[in-house]
Amino acid sequence: MTDDIGISIADVDPHLLRTFVAVAETGSFSAAAQRLRYTQSAVSQQIAALEADLGTALLTRRPVALTTAGERLHRHANLILVRLEAARADVTRAIAPPGRLILGLTPLAWSEPVSAALARIRGDSARLRSHVLVDGRDRIVTAAATGEIDLALVDGFTAPNDPLRLPEPGAQVAVGVAGSPAVVAVPDRHPLARRAALDLNDLADAYWIDAPMVAPFSRLPVDGLRAGLRYEGADVTVLTGLVAAGHGLIVLPAPLVERRPGLTGVPIAAPRLVHRVELLRTPNDEEPAGRLAALLGAQPLQ
Repeated sequence: MTDDIGISIADVDPHLLRTFVAVAETGSFSAAAQRLRYTQSAVSQQIAALEADLGTALLTRRPVALTTAGERLHRHANLILVRLEAARADVTRAIAPPGRLILGLTPLAWSEPVSAALARIRGDSARLRSHVLVDGRDRIVTAAATGEIDLALVDGFTAPNDPLRLPEPGAQVAVGVAGSPAVVAVPDRHPLARRAALDLNDLADAYWIDAPMVAPFSRLPVDGLRAGLRYEGADVTVLTGLVAAGHGLIVLPAPLVERRPGLTGVPIAAPRLVHRVELLRTPNDEEPAGRLAALLGAQPLQ
């Protein structure tokens, strides 16, 4: 493989690429060493070896920054590493005993239909080994792309009829599973609870809850909002409890708010938003993942 500046990367050691990506993403040799559990000296040696192999400087040292060649390599490196992990996972599936289902999902992607479909599949096979992984959207998308999980359900807020904007999914295909109105969740006693609808652009002075794993504050299509509290967990019950206690507002799916005592969901007039759940499938997904997708009634996105 050769990139657009003529550098051959077909024989590059994947371990060196991983180290390079860690330095590029953290902007620091010491931070990359902590992430990879290497010594800083080992990271420096691996970057030097990669640069010697490719015959060009990839990073400046003080400050640490990507060179032009480094920027181009970085565009390729993540995809190369994902494809390597996907190949490894595919081989592992070929030699693994049958009857494995690993479902990955973001916290708000779980629903009663998902639970019922999973229960039906598990009920049909007493020997099925099932595992549910709950994490943030980027982590779940990557895990699906590398084959770490068999099927992924991810959620987010978007304009009506628009698909979610997901990270590079590799060979996966996004299919729609469910959708519902998006609302601003507020305590029942909050003055905004009496409003018929809200414009998010008018709420710059309100305090919001930033919940990166559940409902990322940064992904709302509005500028100027400020977070009064940051919640790092994935427990939706804890999050809605924080809202009910008055710690801040958050955008959530309407059905979720309706089931939580102490909360009111105020419709959003602008910008128009809906909550979408999408399922990520690979062209070669096998049973029981394929059957779970069929039970969920997933339809290709138009």
